[in-house]
Amino acid sequence: MDFGEVRLDYSREARKGVGEVVYCPGKSDAQLLSIADDVRSRGMNMAFSRMSPAQASLITDGAPSMSYDPVSRLGTIECVPHTKSPAVVAVITAGSTDIPVALEAAGIVEFFGLGVKKFFDVGVAGLHRLLDVMPEIAAADVAIVAAGMDGALPSVVSGLIPCLVIGLPTSVGYGVASGGNAAINAMLSSCSPGLVVVNIDNGVGAGLAAVIAARMSA
Repeated sequence: MDFGEVRLDYSREARKGVGEVVYCPGKSDAQLLSIADDVRSRGMNMAFSRMSPAQASLITDGAPSMSYDPVSRLGTIECVPHTKSPAVVAVITAGSTDIPVALEAAGIVEFFGLGVKKFFDVGVAGLHRLLDVMPEIAAADVAIVAAGMDGALPSVVSGLIPCLVIGLPTSVGYGVASGGNAAINAMLSSCSPGLVVVNIDNGVGAGLAAVIAARMSA
């Protein structure tokens, strides 16, 4: 569907198993309203990433099908519930400041009908915290591990569990952490098997990849 400069890819879910996620920054109120109205008129589902509270209010008013989480900034319109999958994705953070990006990934996974188990603030600065929950993490079909600063946690997790691990570097950190560049470089340099990496703060990409991989695994 063409809304001027915006063209929605409604066939993506049929091709990929996951639908399009609308990136909200830079879109006008008129564009977002047109998208939301068209999605509802078709009885479809749609997720909106990096949505501001003002944008959420614009679309949510009078529309019970719309939900919004201000921490992850993820909005969703769900006219038809997604088919539930038995697959489970573990979403893990190194620190509490990584939680907003991790929740974006978790929200995407849940939106597409998969189960999520969250394990927050279990980074390498206190490795015993991770070891306490490793049996639960190891039971997941896929793990997403969000970390900033030195970006070490995904490598550790990937070395300890059998499933695919998706490294989610975050822009958290001081000085030479360089807005997530240190974390992404550390993850890309890892020798730990079964670790793949998405872009800095890309919770949507991590969530979508986890959905596709977990469905195949399950």
